[in-house]
Amino acid sequence: MNKSDFYYELPEELIAQEPLSERSSSKLMKLNKETGEISHKRFNDVVDLLNPGDCLILNDSKVIPARLYGIKEGTGGAIEFLLLHKHSLDTWEVILKPGKRAKPGSVFIFGDGRLKAEVLEVINDGNRLVKFIYDGVFENILDELGEMPLPHYITKKLEDKNRYQTIYAKNSGSAAAPTAGLHFTEQLLADIKAKGVNIGYVTLHVGLGTFRPVKADNILEHKMHSEFYILPQETAELINKTKASGHKVISVGTTATRTLETAGLDGFPLNEQTGWTNIFIYPGKSFNVIDGLITNFHLPESTLIMLVSALAGRENVLNAYNEAIKEKYRFFSFGDAMFIQ
Repeated sequence: MNKSDFYYELPEELIAQEPLSERSSSKLMKLNKETGEISHKRFNDVVDLLNPGDCLILNDSKVIPARLYGIKEGTGGAIEFLLLHKHSLDTWEVILKPGKRAKPGSVFIFGDGRLKAEVLEVINDGNRLVKFIYDGVFENILDELGEMPLPHYITKKLEDKNRYQTIYAKNSGSAAAPTAGLHFTEQLLADIKAKGVNIGYVTLHVGLGTFRPVKADNILEHKMHSEFYILPQETAELINKTKASGHKVISVGTTATRTLETAGLDGFPLNEQTGWTNIFIYPGKSFNVIDGLITNFHLPESTLIMLVSALAGRENVLNAYNEAIKEKYRFFSFGDAMFIQ
């Protein structure tokens, strides 16, 4: 199976550069995963597509303002940091640009000295392990000095950093948003609950590997990135109960899906789990937990479109994407959504 099997031609003007003024006003395509039948709705209509007794599982990871701009101590050379994940207290794995300025022992300064970072060592993929030096609370300093790490295809400045954050984001640690959840509002979640649909949460801290292109022509040769996840016992029990009663588990986003399918590798009942997952889901892989998926429209040849194709079939998905292009849907992180049932 080749990555070119998941290619489609996308006009650049359909890449959403900013969020809509109202989160839930985006378009919603409904795709029948068995027949490939398509219908067009608004995201608010998702309430009508869910049934009492179903459960909706959302990723409550919170994006940190992980991009920092600073200078090298001594030379004043400009540097860009992108925080990936914390290794220990004040020690983080980061991507630096330009990397040639970041040898072990190098010190970088941010915010007129409010924050400093010393490079400890070069690790996997050329990333650096750095130790931050500061007075006060690191999260507060980062919130003040850092910027949201928007994907490379978004070139317009984000005026309100909260718009790259779900309204239910709680556990800090993501370097990218679980974007399928950006469409939900407090009112919409309240309407879903009022219908008798149960809502549960998992945590998966989204890494930049989400945007890493598949380089191997044969997708089976692709090595997935690892991401930290938490499946709480409360959510595990909710899913067990939903399945036992014959209702459906609907995952919001590919990150929640990867968490649930990792937890479901050993079958049911599910139990509380914490760990790292590098699960790669592509056509031919079966789904043990989810029955449906709410997701955005993904990049050509990405692992995300491969996951969606595993659930709904490659031909159905590519047909749906071509229909979305014809109907001028907005694509990628700030774009419109699809509900695969």
